[in-house]
Amino acid sequence: MSTLYLIRHGEIPSSLPRRFIGQSDVAMTAHGHEQLENIAGYLMDFSLERVCTSPLLRCRQSAEIIGSAVGCMPEVVEELGEIALGTWEGLTVADVQQQYPGEYEARGKDMTGYRPPGGESFADLFQRVWPAFAKVMEAHYERTAVVTHAGVNRVLLCHLLGMPLANLFRLEQSYGCINVVHVDEGTYRVGCINRAAIY
Repeated sequence: MSTLYLIRHGEIPSSLPRRFIGQSDVAMTAHGHEQLENIAGYLMDFSLERVCTSPLLRCRQSAEIIGSAVGCMPEVVEELGEIALGTWEGLTVADVQQQYPGEYEARGKDMTGYRPPGGESFADLFQRVWPAFAKVMEAHYERTAVVTHAGVNRVLLCHLLGMPLANLFRLEQSYGCINVVHVDEGTYRVGCINRAAIY
């Protein structure tokens, strides 16, 4: 049996009102670095053999903290980047409602299939990330950490739990959380979701 620690990157700067981030390449806050140092300390007890990461800066920073603690050079997996939100990135909900009348409401009615202009749907995201995730899971490593994003984690966990993608926002994914997935001869089991690292 192998175990994968599916981790959301640490905290990034927030704004009020909130903005769509998507693939905008933002760095972690100082608190985000502290969160990942805590995760790294927790994971040191598990003899990690591999650390994989989304290509976006907030995940690479997170993976570097973990990799430094456990002695693994992080591997960038391009397909594990966050959902692309196209022309919505950097906008607030009010901005979207003003610039794209009716589109925010259309997304709410079809969370699985709706694509913002120039972006991806959550169904598109799943089709992109699942093959890469499965390849990481099926490699011959007993313990692997994968650092990604809330959207990526949610679509993966929905699939692993047999949940419709339309329900993805029922799964909480806090900054710096850990989800544990076990695989045994092609069978996946979710050990825990949205766990805070405590050591």
